[in-house]
Amino acid sequence: MSDGVLRLIPGIGVARAYDRSWLAPDFIAGLVLTAILIPVGMGYAQAAGLPAIAGLYATIIPLLLYALFGPSRILVIGPDSSLAAIIAATVAPLALGDPARAEDLAAALALISGAFCIAFGVLRLGLLTDLLSKPIRIGYLNGIALTVFIGQLPKLFGFSVDGEGVPAIVLKA
Repeated sequence: MSDGVLRLIPGIGVARAYDRSWLAPDFIAGLVLTAILIPVGMGYAQAAGLPAIAGLYATIIPLLLYALFGPSRILVIGPDSSLAAIIAATVAPLALGDPARAEDLAAALALISGAFCIAFGVLRLGLLTDLLSKPIRIGYLNGIALTVFIGQLPKLFGFSVDGEGVPAIVLKA
């Protein structure tokens, strides 16, 4: 097999050099990862305003694709809380309350994002992430965590809120 194909699809090289002694630990790691990522993926899908089944697809399909195209045998990839907020903010206003339209828009967003990721990888533009300082990245992730936490308070404590967005929930609580 040519070096170009192995560079584009590293999973083939990993499979060819796979050591059978790794099978039992890899199987256990796969079971643990499945037990963790399935409920997390379903929860993030619902947080993004999508049906839980969309979270299963967002969990399983990327893992399979990463096995082929990812550069690491031990890296874990899956749904992320920051993505749930971005998807919700992008899809919800355009879906106009229609769940089928929300699923279509989320799927289109995933395909567009994937195309950009592939293009950035081919063009080796990962260095652009270095332009975002660590405080900005930490602040963004903390903001997402706070938004998700405050959004779940009404469900946790059994009250309802008639506001839209985090400021309205905070003011009404």
